[in-house]
Amino acid sequence: MVTPFNDTILKAIKGEQIKHTPVWFMRQAGRSQPEYRKLKEKYSLFEITHRPELCAYVTALPVEQYDTDAAVLYKDIMTPLKAIGVDVDIKSGIGPVISNPIRQMSDVEQLGQIDPKRDVPFVLETIQLLTSEKLNVPLIGFTGAPFTLASYMIEGGPSKNYNKTKALMYSDEATWFKLMDTLSEMSITYVGAQVEAGAQLIQVFDSWVGALNQSDYDYYIKPCMEKLVRGIKSFNVPVILFGVGASHLISSWHQLSIDVLGLDWRTSIKQAESLGVTKTVQGNLDPSILLAPWPVIEERLKPILDQGIAHGSHIFNLGHGVFPEVKPEILQRVSKFVHDYTGEILK
Repeated sequence: MVTPFNDTILKAIKGEQIKHTPVWFMRQAGRSQPEYRKLKEKYSLFEITHRPELCAYVTALPVEQYDTDAAVLYKDIMTPLKAIGVDVDIKSGIGPVISNPIRQMSDVEQLGQIDPKRDVPFVLETIQLLTSEKLNVPLIGFTGAPFTLASYMIEGGPSKNYNKTKALMYSDEATWFKLMDTLSEMSITYVGAQVEAGAQLIQVFDSWVGALNQSDYDYYIKPCMEKLVRGIKSFNVPVILFGVGASHLISSWHQLSIDVLGLDWRTSIKQAESLGVTKTVQGNLDPSILLAPWPVIEERLKPILDQGIAHGSHIFNLGHGVFPEVKPEILQRVSKFVHDYTGEILK
C-alpha cells in the first residue's frame, strides 16, 4: 500500500484547512541520532554529504523516526562556498574554518560563480533520491543568508562578536555591498537548482544577523535580502527566514516577501503579533527544554501551540537546532504531542 503524501506544512503556509499543526525540527537529522553517530565513526560530514545514498538516508531517517511533516536536507550552509573559491573546512569541535578570508575588494572579485550541476551534483542527486523514492513529506532545501555566510568568510571561522565583519561593513561599503551581491546571486542559483531537483520549501538561515541593530540591518543587509527572497520566490516555492537573537529585526523581516517568519525562543508568537506579524510563524520551543522532564516539556509546548492556532498559521519547531544530548524518543514524543494536541483543537 502506497503511503499518501503528507502536504500539511504546505497547506498551513497557504492558510488552508489542516488536521494538525505541522512539525519539523531544525537539525532533526544528525548528532542526536545513534545511527548518525555510528556513521560519523567512519565518515566525515563532507563525506556523508558527498554520497547521495548515504546523505538521503540521513535526511530521511528522522522523518521515519519522529513522524515529522517535513524533511530538511542534510547539508551545511558552507556547501556552495567551495564552488566559488572559498577554502573552507569543517573542523570537529570548531565548525567552519576558512583559510582565505575576505579582507578587501580584490578578494571578493576573485570569487567565482556557482554552477550547481557541475559543482554540487551530489546535492542535486540527494534531493532527487529523496523526492522520487524515500519521502512522503515535502523536502526543505536551504541556503545561508549573505550576512551569515559573509561573517564566516571575513572572520575566518565562528565568532562571538563579529568585529572583523562589522569593521569591513562600516569601513569599506563598496567591498561590503559587492560581497552581499555576490552571495545573493550564488544563493539564488544554488536554491534554484535545489527546487528544480525537487525541494518544495526553502529556509534561509541568517543565524548570526542578530549581531546588527535594526538601522544597520536595514541599510547594509535588507537590500540584498530583498533581492535574495525575490529570487527564491521566482521559483514558486515558499520561503522561511530564520535567525537567532534577532527579535529586534522582526518588523524588518516581516516587510520582506517571505512566507514564514521563524522565531527563536526569546519571542513568543503573541509578542510577534504585537509587532505586526501576520505571516505564518515557525517555532519556537527553547531546545534546552528538551533536556527537562516530560511534564515540563508538555507544559511549555501547550502555550506555543495555543498561540499558534490563535495566530491562524503556525509551523511548530524549536527556537534553534536539536542538541546532541537530546534523546530521539523525546523528539518522537514531542511530534506526537503536537499532532494529537492540535488535532483535537482543529478537528
